[in-house]
Parts: sequence; structure tokens; C-alpha cells
Amino acid sequence: MRDSVLSPPRSVSASEAPRLNRRQAAKGRTRQKVLDAARTLFAERGYEPATIRDIAKGAGMSTGAVFANFQDKAELFEAVLSEDLTKLAETLKAAAASEGSVQTRLLAALSAGYHGSLEQLPLVQAVIARSWFQPVAAEMRTRAAIKPLISVVTDTLQAGIREGELRQDTDVHLLSDLVYEAFLSNYRRAAYDGWAMDKLTSRMAKQIDVILAGAISRQ
Repeated sequence: MRDSVLSPPRSVSASEAPRLNRRQAAKGRTRQKVLDAARTLFAERGYEPATIRDIAKGAGMSTGAVFANFQDKAELFEAVLSEDLTKLAETLKAAAASEGSVQTRLLAALSAGYHGSLEQLPLVQAVIARSWFQPVAAEMRTRAAIKPLISVVTDTLQAGIREGELRQDTDVHLLSDLVYEAFLSNYRRAAYDGWAMDKLTSRMAKQIDVILAGAISRQ
């Protein structure tokens, strides 16, 4: 074997480490600028009309710089979605910690979700539309990203069981899915019927009551 193969890898010197850290920080800032510009355009236009050229222009850089960070627009869109879903889950979790019945806490969480996303309705529409056509691998990643949102509903329902509001035999996972699917379905009303927060909240409250009706403890 050649000596180069047998030689141990060269360690990074103390003088080189700051340069590497600066490069990594600069790359992180560039990536975030691209994400922020993409989010703005996706929120204004939706997925299809937002082009990589326009995203690059919005970020103040070349298209090459965008492609240096993301393989294509689909990967960029997925990164925006993942980042936004993480923030949305935090919003729902904070709102669900409010006082009140299980219905009140669920409504507080989901209403906070609407409040935080209605300004980006074209982006929400794009997410829902693309969910029917994305590859299986992308669908699995999206489900993983959505899981913390559904977990907020699940945790709230489980708290309701512990506190005696809901029956012990409540199918928490089924009800969690039903509540989350109702939450998503109302975005269509916002998009096509012009529903604002008051109508969305009123509708969501009724949906929660119907979905939980059979699980309410009668004790």
C-alpha cells in the first residue's frame, strides 16, 4: 500500500478551525436566506408559479447558489414545509396548555394553528395539493413532519382521559386523526369561501364536539 493510505488523517489545526466554522456559518446563512425567500414566494403564489429564478432573486443571489443548497424546487419546498411544521407544532403545543375542558384546549390549539397559517394560505393549498402527487419517500417524510401536530391532539385527549373527562376506552389515535383531518378540511373553506378566523373557529368547535361526543365520560 502507498504511505498515504497508511498515514493517519490530518487533524484540523487551531488556526483552521475558525475558518471552517465561518464557512459553515456562512453556508447556514445562505441556506436560510433561500428558505425565507422561497417561503415568501410560495406563500404569495403557491408552488407552481414560484420559480427558482424568482426565489434566487428574492434571496439576492444566483440560481447557482440556490442549487448549491437544494437539489430542486421540490426539495426546497419540502424544507420550507418541514421548518414551518416544526414552528406550527410549537404554536399548537403552547396553546393546548391553556386551562379548560379538553374541548376548550383542543379548540385553543387548532385556532392558534389557523391564526398562524391563514396569511400563507397559498402555501397551505400547495402543501395539500402536492400531498396527492408526491413520491412515496416524500410522503413518508411529510407524515413524520406532521406527527408532532397530531401528537398535540393525542396528548390533549390522553390528558382528558386521565382527568376523567373522556372514557377510559377512548380510541385516542382514531379521534386524533379525525380531529386533525377536520382541521385540514376547513382550509378549503378559507380558500374558496373566504372564511376568516371567526367562522373557522366556530366550525372547528362544532366538529370537535361531534367527534368527541361518544367519548365523553358520563360519570
